[in-house]
Amino acid sequence: MTGKPHDFEEQERGWFRRALRVVLYAVLALVLLPLVLVPVYALLNPPLSTLMLGDLLTGKSYERQWVALDDMAPVLSHSVIVSEDAKFCVHRGVDWDAVQVAIDQYNAGKEPRGASTIAMQAAKNLFLWPQRSYVRKAIEVPLAHYMDLVWSKRRLIEIYLNTVEWGDGVYGAEAASQHYFKKSAASLTRRQAALLATALPLPVERNPANPSRKHARLARIVEKRARQAGQWVACLERGA
Repeated sequence: MTGKPHDFEEQERGWFRRALRVVLYAVLALVLLPLVLVPVYALLNPPLSTLMLGDLLTGKSYERQWVALDDMAPVLSHSVIVSEDAKFCVHRGVDWDAVQVAIDQYNAGKEPRGASTIAMQAAKNLFLWPQRSYVRKAIEVPLAHYMDLVWSKRRLIEIYLNTVEWGDGVYGAEAASQHYFKKSAASLTRRQAALLATALPLPVERNPANPSRKHARLARIVEKRARQAGQWVACLERGA
């Protein structure tokens, strides 16, 4: 009888060590897997994102058809850049000016404006989880820098446009174009591209085929900016 409390304590310590080991291995995998896959994805198309994997694990179906950047209407990438990340071509994965603005707004007691760049969103879509947290942001920042370093800007926007969620179970530009407008991403008009771009902050709530008045107004602004994008999308030109 006298040995049982001691045995129980040993079992508890053993369970704790095993649980801690599992957590450490999971964290290590979370760090190392992107380090390995990012160079691979410079050459090979990502088969799925964490959101797609989540859909599969929960028994949901999803739509996604990979298309090369050259097989999309250029106005789509231009519209997404001016809508989501105007400094895409000039920063190195993170827009620190936007981050500082968000910090200042938070310190002033205001709702901070989103400071996520396309690289940060691509990092989240491919490797991380959708729920907002400081832990996720802390991983996003160096990962976005790494992706921007390894991939060209063309490859970065191509991967982003093929993995971003554009509705419940709708991933990528081709699936979104077919789902909302019954046409390929290569055939999108300026208006349709702007509607898709301005749906991205709230892809489940905003319907590009049936936009609300606010959504339609934002799309008109983005459509006008995309016409004047010029140097802001120069990095997407071949040889840039």
